[in-house]
Amino acid sequence: MNKNIGSDFDDFLREQGILEDVEALAVKRLLAHELRQALATERISKTELAARMGTSRSQLERLLDPENESVTLATLAKAAAALGKRLRISLEPRKAA
Repeated sequence: MNKNIGSDFDDFLREQGILEDVEALAVKRLLAHELRQALATERISKTELAARMGTSRSQLERLLDPENESVTLATLAKAAAALGKRLRISLEPRKAA
């Protein structure tokens, strides 16, 4: 009998011990996508956003890199403010394991 029948993907990732890592990477990819979208919508160049944030273009590239998970909340908040937005973070309950 297949032990995975009736389970979901989160259960599989949890069994593999990688659920938190996968979720963190997904959040970073989503944030990078939203930042890129805001740049395009507002017609702001990367150079302009870096200047507004008071940071370097290379630091901004790391922020926009969907694979780079090493970003601080302060950097995210600066980027949001520079785009005229607000950063919101919340804790949500997990479903029962």
